[in-house]
Amino acid sequence: MPNIPPLLTQFLITLAFSFLIGLEYHSYQKQAGRTTGFGTTRTFTIIGIVGFVLYQLDNQKLLFSLGVVVLATLLGIYYWRRSATGAFSLLHPLLVLLVYMIGPVAIEQPLWFLVLYVVTVLLILGEKPGIRRLSEAFPAAEAATLAKFLIMAGVILPLLPDKQITSFINVSWYQLWLAVIMVSGISYLSYLAQSYLFKRRGLLLTGILGGLYSSTAASVVIGKQARSASDTSIVSASLIAATTMMYLRLLVLIAALGHYQAALQLLTPFSIIVASSAAVTLVLYRQRKHAAHDRHIQASKHPLELPTALFFAAQFVFFAALTERVIQQFGAQGLHFLAFVVGLTDIDPFILSLLAGTFHTEPSLVMSAIMIASGSNNLLKAIYIAGLARNRSILPAFGWLIVSFLFSLGYVYFLQ
Repeated sequence: MPNIPPLLTQFLITLAFSFLIGLEYHSYQKQAGRTTGFGTTRTFTIIGIVGFVLYQLDNQKLLFSLGVVVLATLLGIYYWRRSATGAFSLLHPLLVLLVYMIGPVAIEQPLWFLVLYVVTVLLILGEKPGIRRLSEAFPAAEAATLAKFLIMAGVILPLLPDKQITSFINVSWYQLWLAVIMVSGISYLSYLAQSYLFKRRGLLLTGILGGLYSSTAASVVIGKQARSASDTSIVSASLIAATTMMYLRLLVLIAALGHYQAALQLLTPFSIIVASSAAVTLVLYRQRKHAAHDRHIQASKHPLELPTALFFAAQFVFFAALTERVIQQFGAQGLHFLAFVVGLTDIDPFILSLLAGTFHTEPSLVMSAIMIASGSNNLLKAIYIAGLARNRSILPAFGWLIVSFLFSLGYVYFLQ
C-alpha cells in the first residue's frame, strides 16, 4: 500500500465519494417522486472526475476556473428551466458545485476534512425528513436565544478583563462572566431537551432533566404533582434522581471552569452520594406499580434571559464579597455557617464564587463549605416536598434527602 502514488489515491477517493453522493442524490430524487434532476449517478461521478483532472492539469487553475464558469452556466440554464415550473430550489445546483469541488479538496486538504465534507453533504441529503421536521418545529424565538448565547460567549467574554473587580471582591470580571456562561449553558441544554427532545416523558425522566436545570425547581414541581400521586416509588425515585443530577452538575461545572483539584477532592464524597442515590432510585423505580403519567417541567424563566444572567452575576459578586468578609471576621466556623444558610437558597453562585476567589484559607475549608451548602440544599428540598405533597408518596425521598444532609455534615466534621 505505501507504493501507491498519492495522486492515484486522491483520484480513487474522488471517484468513490462522487459516486456515493450520486447514489444518495438518486435516492433523494426517488423519495421526492422524481426520476432525475440535474443528472444521474454517472453524471455526478463524471463531474467529480472533471473537477479533479482540471485542478491537477493547470498550476494556475485557469482550466478549473473555466470549468466552474461552464458548469455555472449549465446550472443557471437548468435552474431557469425548473423555475418556469415553479421549482425554485437551489439545492441541485449547489450540490453539483460541491461535487465538483471534491477533487481539489482531496488534493489540498487532509483526509479527515474531506471525509467530514462528504459526510456533511450526505447527511443533508439523507436526513431531509428530519431536517424538515426540525425546521417546522423550531420557533424563531429559539434562534434569537441562541444568538444571545453566542454573543455572551463569543463577544462579551473575550472583551472582559481578567483582573479583580474591586479590592474587596477577589474574583475577576472574566471569571464572573465565564461562570454565568457555564451555568446558563448547562441550563439551556436541559431546557432544550425538555422542550424539544422529551416533550412527553415519564416522571423519572422529568426529575433527571429538571435536576440538570435546577434540582430545587424540579423538586418543587414534582412535589406539587405528588399530591395526587398514588405510586410512592416513582415519585420518590424522581425526586432522588433530581438531587443526584445536582451533584453531577456541580462536578461538571467545577471541572469545566478549571478547578480540577477541587473536583478531585469532591469526587469521593460526591461519588458516594451519587452512587447510593442512583442505587436507591433504581430500587424504587423497579418497585413502581404502574407507569407514571407523562408530565413535564416548564422552567419559570428561560435560562438565557438577560435578567436571569444578570441576577446570577449579581449573586456571584455578592457572595464573593460576603465570603471574603466572613472569612476575615469569623474564620472557618463563619464560613460553615454561611454555607449552611446559602444552601437554603441557590447554591451555584456561592460555590462558583467561592472557587473563583483567592480567599486566604485552606482548600479543605473551601471543600467543606461546598459539602455543607449542597447538604443544606437537600434539607431545603426535603422541607419543600413535605409541605407541597402532603401525602406519603414522598416519604422515601424525604428520608433520603435527610440522610444525605446528615452525611454531608458527618463527612465534613468526622471523615474529612
